[in-house]
Amino acid sequence: MKRRLARELAVSSLYQLEMNEVTASEAVDMLMDELRQENEIGANPSEVGSTDEFVRELVFGVVERKQAIDGMLQQFLTGWQVDRLSRVDRQILRLACYEMVFRDDVPPKAAINEAIELAKHFGTEESGKFVNGVLGKLLSELDELKS
Repeated sequence: MKRRLARELAVSSLYQLEMNEVTASEAVDMLMDELRQENEIGANPSEVGSTDEFVRELVFGVVERKQAIDGMLQQFLTGWQVDRLSRVDRQILRLACYEMVFRDDVPPKAAINEAIELAKHFGTEESGKFVNGVLGKLLSELDELKS
């Protein structure tokens, strides 16, 4: 399973959720169906099975803890509100925060690096720097946030 692909799909699913009136399951199902057929990201359809479960864990985890995650992120958004961020940056930050605070299977610095790469891929020219700055602040308070 490729975790980078799973994170890309998770961000896309979270974006779908925000843009359309669909459930988390429907958003993931749509992307997994696309992945099984021809897909724009060039993913191998044989990876769907192993990727599907991890994508669902990420998306459902973010959705279940969205309010707590947004509250944490708000602490580190100097001069910004979570709801005023670009939709893409917001989903990337939510996913990274979820992985850093609520999961133990990803080193926090790896979650940050993945988020920066996702921001560079999906976001604007400045997204990578912005995501790095916010998550760097979050990292400095991570022990407190986990307790």
